[in-house]
Amino acid sequence: MSIPESEFPHSELPHKAGRAEQVGASLVTAKIAGNLALASGITIALLVGIVFSLVTATIFIVNSPNPILGFGVAVLVTIAVNAIIFFVSPWIMDLTQGWLYHTRWVKIEEIERLSPESARTIQRICNLKKITQPRLGIIDDNNPTAFTYGALPNSARLVVSAGLFKYLDDDEAATVYAHELGHIVHWDFAVMTVASTLVQITYLLYVTIREVGKRINDERAENAAMITAFIAYGFYIVGTYLLLYLSRTREYFADHFAAEQTGNPNALSRALVKIAYGIVQETEKSTEPSRLMQGTRALGIYDAKAAASTGTAYQISSSPEKIGRLFLWDLFNPWGWWMELNSTHPLTGKRVRALSNYAEQLGLDMEFDMGRVVAEGKRLDKKRLYGTFYQDVLLYGAEFIAIVLGLAIGAFLFKSIGVLKAFVAIPLLLLGAVMIFKRSVMYPSSKNAPATDVITLMSDAYASPLRGQPVQLEGTLIGRGDAGYVFGSDLKLQDKSGLMYLLYASRWGPLGNFFFGMKRVQGLIGMETTAKGWFRRGVASWMDLELLSTASGNKVSSHPAFWGLVWSIIFLAIGALLFLAK
Repeated sequence: MSIPESEFPHSELPHKAGRAEQVGASLVTAKIAGNLALASGITIALLVGIVFSLVTATIFIVNSPNPILGFGVAVLVTIAVNAIIFFVSPWIMDLTQGWLYHTRWVKIEEIERLSPESARTIQRICNLKKITQPRLGIIDDNNPTAFTYGALPNSARLVVSAGLFKYLDDDEAATVYAHELGHIVHWDFAVMTVASTLVQITYLLYVTIREVGKRINDERAENAAMITAFIAYGFYIVGTYLLLYLSRTREYFADHFAAEQTGNPNALSRALVKIAYGIVQETEKSTEPSRLMQGTRALGIYDAKAAASTGTAYQISSSPEKIGRLFLWDLFNPWGWWMELNSTHPLTGKRVRALSNYAEQLGLDMEFDMGRVVAEGKRLDKKRLYGTFYQDVLLYGAEFIAIVLGLAIGAFLFKSIGVLKAFVAIPLLLLGAVMIFKRSVMYPSSKNAPATDVITLMSDAYASPLRGQPVQLEGTLIGRGDAGYVFGSDLKLQDKSGLMYLLYASRWGPLGNFFFGMKRVQGLIGMETTAKGWFRRGVASWMDLELLSTASGNKVSSHPAFWGLVWSIIFLAIGALLFLAK
C-alpha cells in the first residue's frame, strides 16, 4: 500500500524551531518527568507483593492441610504465571495485531523509502545501544500512532501506522521512532508487560476468591474470603493507578531519549501536535470508531482521547503562539493534574514543556513559544485557580457528603429525641438542597452568554470540568460526536479556530436522545449554526448544549440540567413529607 502525502487544510507552521547539529548530547531530565527506575521498581515490587499475598491468602482460605506447602505453592504459582505470560505475551500480541489490524512486517528498506531519517535513526540507535533491530511493522491505517511491545529488547516489536508518514515530516517521524526505541532501551515496555499482567491477576484473584467464598460452608472462612476479595479489589484499584503512573513516567523518559538521540526535541513537540491533528482529521472522516486507536490507547505514543483540543487548534491555526497557549491549562490548572491521574499518558502541554527544556539545554529556540507560555502561566491568579478547584472537588462529591451528613444528623436526632424518620428525611432534604446548589454552579444563567470561539475557550487556564461557562459559538455542524454511532445525539461544531463537541440532553432522557439522534441529527449536519450552552474543560473539551439555532431557522433545545432538577425536587418533597408526617 502506498502512503499518501501529507495533506493539510492550512499552511504549515511559518517557523519551525531548529535542531542541534550533533546528536547524542547528554540532557538533564526535566523535573516533571520523575524517576523511571524508581517508578518501575516500586510498581513491580508492590504488585508482586500484592499478588503473592493474595495467592497465599487464597490458599489459606480454602483450608490447605499443609500451610507450609501452601506457602511454597503460592510462591511457585506467582512466579510461574508471571514468567509464562511475560514470555508468551509478545506472540499473543502478534496474533491479535495481525487479526485486528492486519499488521504488515516490513524490512528497514521500506521504512527508508517512507522516511529516510527514520531508517537512519533506527540503525544508528540499535548499533549504539547494541540491541537487535526490532521487528518493524506497519498498520495500513491513517490514524497516526506508534507503539512497542515484547518481552526482551532483542525480540521487541516496533509498529507504526501509515498515518504517521501521512501527517509527519521526515524528521518528526524519526523522533517518534527514537521515542519508541527509547522504550526498548529502557526495558520499560517489558516492565509494563509484567505490571499489566500483575494488575490483571489481582482482578482475577478478586473474582476467584469471591466465588470460592460463596461455596464454603464454614461461616468464618466465608467471611474471611469476602474480606480478602474486598481487599483484592482494592489492590486492583491501587495497582491500576500504579500502572498508570508508570505508563506516564515512561513516556517522559522515552521523550528524553528521543531528544538526546536525535538532537531534535522540537521535532518531537511538533510530532505530538500533528499526531493529535491527524487523529482529529481521521475521526472526522470516519463513519465508525477506530479499532486501532481504541485497542492501542495505552501502548501508543499519544492518547487519542486527549487529541481534540490540540489537534483542532493545529487544524485551523498556523500560529505557534496560539497553539502554545492551549497548554496553559495542562501546565497550570490543578484539574489537569487531577484528570491526568486516570490517563496512560502525560498531558500534551507537560510533554511539550519538558521537550522545550531539552531544546533550551541544546541552545535552541523553543517550539510553540513555550517560554512565553510558561511566563504567562506564572502570572496566573493562583488563588482563583486553586480556590475554585477545591470548591469544585467538594461539589463533585456533594451528593455523597450530603447523604453521610444527613445520616449523622438523623442519628443524632434519633438518639436525642427519638425521631426515627429523621434517618431518611434529613439525608433526602440535604441531598435535594445540595443538588439544586450544584446545578446552579454547573449551569449558571446563560441569558447574556458572550460570543467567543473555540481556541479562546481552550486557552482559558481557569476552565473547569464542573463549573460551566455560559458561551455562544458560531460555526458549522460537521458530524456526530461519536463517529460510527448512527443514532448518536451529540454533535461536532467547527468554527474558524477549532472544533467543539456539543452534548445534547433531551427532557425525555436516553429515549429522547435516541430519537433525536435517529430523526434529526443527520438533517442538521452541514448547517451553519449558533450554539449556546456551557463550556467545560477536562482532558477533552465540550459544551453542554442549551440551544442550537441554524441559519435556516431551525431551533433545537437541550436540557442538560432538567433531570437533576427533577430529582432534587422529588428528594426535597419526599424528605419534607416524611419529616412533617406524624
